[in-house]
Amino acid sequence: MTRYATSLPPDYFDARYAADPDPWNFAESPYERDKYAATLAALPRARYASALEVGCSIGVLTAALASRCDTLMALDVAEAALAQTRARCGDRPGLRLMRARIPEEWPEGRFDLILLSEVVYYLDAGDVARLVARVRASLHPDGDVVLVHWTGETHYPLTGDEAADLFIRETRGHLALDRQVRTADYRLDVLRGRGG
Repeated sequence: MTRYATSLPPDYFDARYAADPDPWNFAESPYERDKYAATLAALPRARYASALEVGCSIGVLTAALASRCDTLMALDVAEAALAQTRARCGDRPGLRLMRARIPEEWPEGRFDLILLSEVVYYLDAGDVARLVARVRASLHPDGDVVLVHWTGETHYPLTGDEAADLFIRETRGHLALDRQVRTADYRLDVLRGRGG
């Protein structure tokens, strides 16, 4: 399998959603269900004032995460995915959706939780460094960052382990690794701000 050398372009995702409205089987997959439950269980706080979910896709995790956040900004690069998130999540109070290609595009505001679930490995190393700068500028000093990545073989620019390890290395000065969960299929890393 030939890996992409650079960050995946928006048309990669547009094509996936055009071919299948749920191309990664987020709504029905036992893997996704269990991973989402583990992600929510790993959140260090019961409730967040302001959260950012990068790569919300069709909104399955978004719907569950929204109930734990006063406000939740959910981003995706594909309009087809965001349309499904709108339909799934309805008019949940505090939920805002934004079409954005990270790291070039980023929402205004500060967040006490930033969730990057199966997205960092779509970026090349240079864009991961730019993503880290975005996260650093918008995360409250005592905020939490949660990374989740499938660890199987991919054709993405980075593997799940490469993506998570690079992000953790790049944030070492302002985020501390709080815990790591590894299963046969994915890894989940919880990082916490080093305080104000």
